[in-house]
Amino acid sequence: MESRTVPLESGSQVQNSIYLAGGVEWPITAEDWEARARKTLDPGPFGYIAGSAGSEATMRANLEAFESRRLRPRLLAGNVERDLSVEVLGLRSPVPFLLAPIGVLSIAHPEAELGVARAARATGVPMILSSAASTSLEDVAAELGDSPRWYQLYWFDDRKLVGSIVDRAGAAGYGAIVVTLDTLMLGWRPRDLGHGYLPFLQGEGLAQFFSDPVFRASLDEPPEDDVLTASARALSVFSNLGLTWADLAWLRRRTDLPILVKGVLTAEDARIALEHGVDGIVVSNHGGRQVDGAVGSLDALVEVRDAVGGDATVLMDGGIRRASDVLKAVALGADAVLLGRPYAYGLAVGGRAGVEAVIRQLAAELDITLALIGGHSIHDLDRSAVS
Repeated sequence: MESRTVPLESGSQVQNSIYLAGGVEWPITAEDWEARARKTLDPGPFGYIAGSAGSEATMRANLEAFESRRLRPRLLAGNVERDLSVEVLGLRSPVPFLLAPIGVLSIAHPEAELGVARAARATGVPMILSSAASTSLEDVAAELGDSPRWYQLYWFDDRKLVGSIVDRAGAAGYGAIVVTLDTLMLGWRPRDLGHGYLPFLQGEGLAQFFSDPVFRASLDEPPEDDVLTASARALSVFSNLGLTWADLAWLRRRTDLPILVKGVLTAEDARIALEHGVDGIVVSNHGGRQVDGAVGSLDALVEVRDAVGGDATVLMDGGIRRASDVLKAVALGADAVLLGRPYAYGLAVGGRAGVEAVIRQLAAELDITLALIGGHSIHDLDRSAVS
């Protein structure tokens, strides 16, 4: 492991260091990171990361939901020191964001998930590893060391395989299982279809399958000898439209880890999830990658928080691009948010160093913005901070 944790600097420290250096080698805004990634990657991989379903209306709705709301700064708060840290289901983060699960990161950079893990360990920001990772969960855990992490689970149509993966995640020190419920099959994604590009067909993003003893036992030849057949076998169990809420009882019996469900967009499903004993909810539309024309995540967050009350654990993702987005989400009811595409662009541009730059920039901007709106702590924020 080549990373060590270096505490996040204050916003003023980061800002002043950039001015004194006469600039910085990295992009500064999320839009600039995306533009640099577009120049770095081939069209297929870039489209896979940047694109979403249908007309991409849901991805736009995520961004527009933040744009339509405004922060209400308060003055003379005497907030010389500020606290950005959060704790969610025993997981601690120095900032109110975690690194969202993103699959197939080998198409962005050779370091793939290991680069993200190194950046997470260096900054102390928790990582959620995707079921569609290009690196085994054990190898990522080894790179993370004692750093906090959760595991995101796609519930494949093979319960024995799912159970094996859940057991492995627990043994490797992942602190919770985040079950994604909105991707029981792939959405209609025109960018990927136009490029004829699905990385799983080349064996990318299938490391959890290929490293799993249950999956390997189902093959006549190991993936190392016949990657196409192994990939086809993995894809054959990916879709699972038969899954119901009742299946969560099996998962609850299988693991003692906290269980969160990801993909909730309605008050109805939020209530049902809690009735089935989940420990947390992630309000998400998968970055707009599944259902075109769906509600923006921030709009759904308000509905969900109203439905479940103040004590339930609620996170959200979708459209987080800058500090003001994070603060608006927290003010409207999120215990923390998940940062997605921006760090994937950072990985594409600069590997581990790019991811770390994205994290440190966002943390610095958060500190400055919280100061300027009169906040002492991220926990001070409520709906009065947003109009």
